[in-house]
Amino acid sequence: MTRENLTRASDLLESIDASGETADRIADLAAKLDRQATGNRGPDHGQLARVQTILDDLQTELDDEGAATIEDVRQAVVDYRETVDGV
Repeated sequence: MTRENLTRASDLLESIDASGETADRIADLAAKLDRQATGNRGPDHGQLARVQTILDDLQTELDDEGAATIEDVRQAVVDYRETVDGV
């Protein structure tokens, strides 16, 4: 199953201009979403909830443009999450 929304979320994260620890956290999350998009199994609701919590934290550390991009990332994650069975 293709997980295009997760790939989109990863790509959007990679486009954010940040520095220091925030940039590292963004890169780590982008890599995680990319692995989830291409792995044998996609993330479950618990993993996606953790991603959304990380996005909330990151959004407070970014300028307006970066925060707006986080909203786009969040929407891509929500769009994917709607396709996951359970909860």
